[in-house]
Amino acid sequence: MVRFIEMAADAPTAHDLLTEYFAARAEVFPGGEYRPTYPDASAFVAPDGVFLVVEDEAAEAVGRTEVGCGGIRRIPDGPAGARYEVKHLYLDPSTRGRGWGRLLLDELERRARAWGAAELVLDTHHTLAAAGGLYASAGFTPIEPYNDNPNATRWYGKALT
Repeated sequence: MVRFIEMAADAPTAHDLLTEYFAARAEVFPGGEYRPTYPDASAFVAPDGVFLVVEDEAAEAVGRTEVGCGGIRRIPDGPAGARYEVKHLYLDPSTRGRGWGRLLLDELERRARAWGAAELVLDTHHTLAAAGGLYASAGFTPIEPYNDNPNATRWYGKALT
């Protein structure tokens, strides 16, 4: 059974999951130039954001029940109005293929809608093919870059209104 727990983005469990995510990205990032940036926890406080930890009560393979994370944060409004950014969507490799990434993304979208978001945006890297497939299947489409993230090569958006 999977559930989502609100947590401060700088809580020890959240920090550990982000460290795993950053290490996994750095291992395969082209040119070895991945630059991790831990999020400012204050950006993930309702109604301007939320950080969720994915819990699998049956997770034994990784030795803990917390197996993933992701968040949304309010960024400057776009042409359509209130804009939230999806950040740090991660699931431990042992849990992948179960549809939990989609459940997490759907939960983040639900919360953004509840706070009046007109659009969700995100950035990613072209080497994250599975993530790109998830975003496309969830209705995200390519957009012009909205930030200067050195780790990103693709930007996506989804209108919520």
